[in-house]
Amino acid sequence: MNSALIIVDAQNDFLPGGSLAVPDGDAIISFVAELMQADQRYELIVATQDWHPDKHGSFASTHSGSQPFQLGELNGLEQVFWPDHCVQGSDGARVQEHIRKSLIEITKKGQQTLIIKKGQNVRVDSYSAFYDNAQKHDTGLHRALESYNIGQVDVVGLAFDYCVKFTALDAVSLGYQTRILMAGTRAVDPSSVPEITSELETAGVECCR
Repeated sequence: MNSALIIVDAQNDFLPGGSLAVPDGDAIISFVAELMQADQRYELIVATQDWHPDKHGSFASTHSGSQPFQLGELNGLEQVFWPDHCVQGSDGARVQEHIRKSLIEITKKGQQTLIIKKGQNVRVDSYSAFYDNAQKHDTGLHRALESYNIGQVDVVGLAFDYCVKFTALDAVSLGYQTRILMAGTRAVDPSSVPEITSELETAGVECCR
């Protein structure tokens, strides 16, 4: 069975010093880079990027009187209002340097790689690498995986309790054997990890420690 590695949003804004830094987020980088360099382990390596236009509807700054991390509504859906992050073309939206260089290196060696940009519609957020939060727009990732005859995916990246979680849930719902490699992910809210792990495993996602 062909396998793919999905690296979710390993971007500067989610790392220490970024506008939406995930606690201990930088601890995953060396683990993920080693996975990428493992010869013959994956037929395809996918990296995703949150790629928001300026004044995206998920930003607290676009809603008068709202504060970052406040819960509200966006286009009829429940929405956490985030600090401005991963604005298209900004340094914060760039893939972390080590991961970016590894992508370039392995592509030159003939490894199949793909970059998926998400979150470009100002009216809806996009946690999953497969679909936006309204499940109305797909990113093309499912079609790409099918074209490589992928049956199993490993998911890593940031953050476990949002984009990694929803990527894995969509993957398993689409029929992929799905694993989250826990050494390669961290949560915005570390206290949520046990509950979300249970939710994922109930849905059929394997959380590998």
